[in-house]
Amino acid sequence: QLLRSRGHAVTPVSRQGGEDRISWEELSRSGLPLCDAVVNLAGENVLNPFRRWGDDFSREVISSRVETTKTLAKAIADAQHPPRAWVLVTGVGYYRPSPTAEYTEDSPGGDFDFFSRLVSSWEAAALIPGSPARGVVVRSGVVLGRGGGAVSQMLWPFRLGLGGPLGSGLQPFPWIHIRDLAGIVCHALESECLQGILNGVSPSSSATSNGTFAKELGVALGRPALLPMPAWAVRAVFGAERALLLLEGQKVVPKRTLESGYRFIFPDLPGALKDIVA
Repeated sequence: QLLRSRGHAVTPVSRQGGEDRISWEELSRSGLPLCDAVVNLAGENVLNPFRRWGDDFSREVISSRVETTKTLAKAIADAQHPPRAWVLVTGVGYYRPSPTAEYTEDSPGGDFDFFSRLVSSWEAAALIPGSPARGVVVRSGVVLGRGGGAVSQMLWPFRLGLGGPLGSGLQPFPWIHIRDLAGIVCHALESECLQGILNGVSPSSSATSNGTFAKELGVALGRPALLPMPAWAVRAVFGAERALLLLEGQKVVPKRTLESGYRFIFPDLPGALKDIVA
């Protein structure tokens, strides 16, 4: 919607083809349609509470990210008229969880658990040696928006006064409003000199803990947020591996994102939540 509002024509790639869109199968068979830029947002929802964590689901999580990226990278490499920009949205799971360390785009990571190695494989799949396409990777935090994502799963407990922090509530909570994530992608596409890693997190997210988030969501809804979900319950619902995504977190700073000239629409949590739950 943002790209179209700025005068760009957009062709989605999806599981099914149709009017004004193409399928992954068509892309593999016929190659990339003529375009100025390619963006990959594909990825199975890791925190789907209705899917048990196991080998089959973890393979889906990997394939939906790495294989789609490989397919697009190959299509770009094979294109007679390659696009000028190639943007991939990954995650801040690249950085090691810590209650104190702060990470910029230059910080190391990517090789300490399942999710960090997933991000490394995902980003490696996007590399196209010798390609004229500018490569940009946006490492996104938890995306907050209406009608989906993290907040939609939390709203009902909070509306009923049953919300609260997860585990200790002290873990960092790297977040971004969906309008800013879309804005950063658009900024990356339209800034002809921009390439490399950008952290897709709000400037104030490094100071946000899970407990702070729960409290502010309660305030935005006019409800108490006093009932913590104990760590054992989080592990019971999601499994030990996925539970780490919720019970641990990273303090991430969008240093290069700000230096590149992007101006956040929702830099602060109260304003972001007010917009979402209004």
